[in-house]
Amino acid sequence: MFVQLLRAVYVPQNVYCIHVDEKAPKKYKTVVQSLVNCFENIFISSKREKMAYTGFRRLQADINCMRDLVHSKFQWNYVINLCGQDFPIKTNKEIIHIRSKWKDKNITPGVIQPPSIKSKTSQSHLEFSPEGDIYVSPNAGFKVEPPHNLTIYFGSAYYVLTRKFVEFVLTDIRAKDMLQWSQDIHGPERHYWVTLNRLKDAPGSTPNAGWEGNIRAVKWRNKEGTVHEGCKGHYVQDTCVYGPGDLPWIIQSPSLFANQFDSTEPLVVSCLERWHRLRVLGQAEGPVEAHWHFQRESHFNTELNH
Repeated sequence: MFVQLLRAVYVPQNVYCIHVDEKAPKKYKTVVQSLVNCFENIFISSKREKMAYTGFRRLQADINCMRDLVHSKFQWNYVINLCGQDFPIKTNKEIIHIRSKWKDKNITPGVIQPPSIKSKTSQSHLEFSPEGDIYVSPNAGFKVEPPHNLTIYFGSAYYVLTRKFVEFVLTDIRAKDMLQWSQDIHGPERHYWVTLNRLKDAPGSTPNAGWEGNIRAVKWRNKEGTVHEGCKGHYVQDTCVYGPGDLPWIIQSPSLFANQFDSTEPLVVSCLERWHRLRVLGQAEGPVEAHWHFQRESHFNTELNH
């Protein structure tokens, strides 16, 4: 799935920072490194985190890659984050076009945190990782108020951020203190970016923005019957892992990417990858070489018994 995702989003004029879970098997890390070594514009994050589904270490992994990207030799204008269960439903050309409509603004969908979410940032939470590690909060019980009297927002863990905003995140004292404060709140990746992007003096900020942005197409269980007509695959932690029956809904979405996919439904990614490749080749401005097309595969085997 990693190879399919990288293959779909790769273009030579972009730069890619790959974060590999520190808990991943050594063999997996070696294979990814071997693949990355083939490309000048792809590198592995210099600092790896032991990842969990949600939590501070997921947020820290983004920060680690941003720091590497800022200090890399490559020039770039904005950054988009992906996870291993994402897949693009817009081509690179389409993403650039959609991004241009926002001009020099960041895209961080979200709103002032609703009452149902506020309790998750007003108390310290333990962070659990898949391997059983527990992050022990430095602030037992109720947390202190947010630093610098910040108004906390709730939104998407996914974003499109300008380079100037990334540099702001890495250097501004409010951003640093907000990162420190976020270490023991629930789902900090869903609060951090959107909160900082609502600061009026932050580069590319959108103080009055809401949920607009269409970065991810996700089928949440609690949106069944309103945003979508049900998950055709199966739910994991209230998020739909797409099945083949979800493909029509996915490709009609205005979002840049869809989430989530996993290896239990391999046909979904294979079909989506072929659909995406055809769109890429159809938008090519130069001659298309034959080997850029995926080979046709037959799913029927004939067995003759004599």
